[in-house]
Amino acid sequence: MFISKLFSLWPIAVGLMLCCLFSIPCGAKIHHRTFVIQEATYTRLCNHTKSMLTVNGSYPGPTISARRGDTVFVKIINRGNKNITIHWHGINQPRDPWSDGPEYITQCPIQPRANYTQRIQFTEEEGTLWWHAHSEYDRATVHGAIVIYPKLGTTFPFHKTHKEFTLILGEWWNRNITEMYQSAAEYRGQIELSDANTINGQPGDFMPCSANETFKAQVEQGKMYLLRVINAAMENAFLFGVSGHNVTVVGIDASYTKPYMNKYIMINPGQTMDLLLQANQFKNSSSPFRYYMIADLYFDGSSAAPRDRNESVAILEYKTNHFSPSIRPVYTSLPNYNDTNASAAFISGLRSLAGSDDPAVLTQTVDVKMYITISANEQRCPTSRCNGQNGTTLAASMNNASFQNPKIAVLDAYYNSIAGVYTTDFPDQPPLFFNFTDAQYQENAKFVDKSTKVKVLEYNTTVEIVFQGTNLVDGQVTHPIHLHGHRFYVIGRGTGNFDNTTDPLSYNLVDPPYQNTLGVPKNGWATIRFRAANPGVWFMHCHYETHLIWGMDTVFITKNGNSTEAKMLPPPDDKPPC
Repeated sequence: MFISKLFSLWPIAVGLMLCCLFSIPCGAKIHHRTFVIQEATYTRLCNHTKSMLTVNGSYPGPTISARRGDTVFVKIINRGNKNITIHWHGINQPRDPWSDGPEYITQCPIQPRANYTQRIQFTEEEGTLWWHAHSEYDRATVHGAIVIYPKLGTTFPFHKTHKEFTLILGEWWNRNITEMYQSAAEYRGQIELSDANTINGQPGDFMPCSANETFKAQVEQGKMYLLRVINAAMENAFLFGVSGHNVTVVGIDASYTKPYMNKYIMINPGQTMDLLLQANQFKNSSSPFRYYMIADLYFDGSSAAPRDRNESVAILEYKTNHFSPSIRPVYTSLPNYNDTNASAAFISGLRSLAGSDDPAVLTQTVDVKMYITISANEQRCPTSRCNGQNGTTLAASMNNASFQNPKIAVLDAYYNSIAGVYTTDFPDQPPLFFNFTDAQYQENAKFVDKSTKVKVLEYNTTVEIVFQGTNLVDGQVTHPIHLHGHRFYVIGRGTGNFDNTTDPLSYNLVDPPYQNTLGVPKNGWATIRFRAANPGVWFMHCHYETHLIWGMDTVFITKNGNSTEAKMLPPPDDKPPC
């Protein structure tokens, strides 16, 4: 009898050992998933068929679902024909940058016929995030949703919904993605315009040969639904709305917001939003029962940096006894694609739930202040095959430092004290101060050189960064800036040059939104604040893929704290070699 009881307790003992070994909260679940990187054939826009990189053959890729406090181990098996890495966008990965994913920042790529198991820790995130490739242009087809539910015994801070739908906004290119990247890398030019924008991989009714596969969400009159909206696009911000309906924002970047009703949202590349939708329009048998969900380009740049303006749609369908798919859905126009006032008005309404997340950051003394200019630039062409004027090529920078990936990962170099891989002199401010929003004649600031400069932070310091948009080169846009390993409060934003005396007076230190990606306004500024309490190596970059490739990036190295729980974990045994 004693022996049988002992064996009955064995699974519990193993679970407790795993909890201790991986710092997983006991009571939480451990999940295991397998991602196989492989080529698959897809056809869009009539007869445009191509082989493209996917996870498990699906596009978009599989959804990872878990609860707050859970841990998911994902074994990535590379059966593709090229190197790749995977990033878990918006997951803090406490003490474990080894699983974060950006190539040559926290790891070297997973080579063909190799595999690597990454650990995803859902410690404080709750809501919608996503995962994507973080190498070359691979995330165009290698991406998917992450859904984090509340812990068992807790609930959403809003009314229970009847059902939920995930809507991934993206782009489709007829051309091979790898060939596109190789061409852009060789000639140092812009990424080609996509041939269609998509919702869940489908262009929708308005594009050729696409209506039959348009994504449809069926709803019932009087019930509440949760829309999980992800902008997975490489180059496009979107206005999104549901014809004939309002939506209520209740979360951004897996952090809850005060309920905020509007006719539309504006969502930057990399961002996620949770929206409530009340199905209240099918009031009688004569009411319309089909409504377009619309993803329309938002773009505040100039013709020097064009974007794909094709509209993508999905369909919201009410359940009815006289269903007829031939009836054209109701269409309600969104604001104009370049309506900066509409974008600013929407963003100004985002507020976090009071008392959530890490509000002490808002009241503590700031330890590190940085003023970072983000710019498109030019660089002297290193070859004879560049598209720029007068022997130049396009580049991008933060504080005039244009980041260049090293040949081995920054994290490896930091952990193993390998010299010569990076320097620790990323500046706290730009080398020159001038009118950043009218600066086309500042030749000294226009040109940049490549470097691998990082910023070192002491553990648990409070960091405040003012991002300043510039106009050094024609074609500036709103820049979606993403920080790995942390979330931050967006405490202020405005137009023009930041004024250090007057603009801080407008900061929201009460209930600013808590995000991992923000849009820095074209010719404007935005201020964030965060706590550097996650030891490791963490990437910060523009989420426009061309700007990332051009060098609008840097790295934060957060040093270890004093306690064991404040120190970076050692590398895993199966870490990809460089």
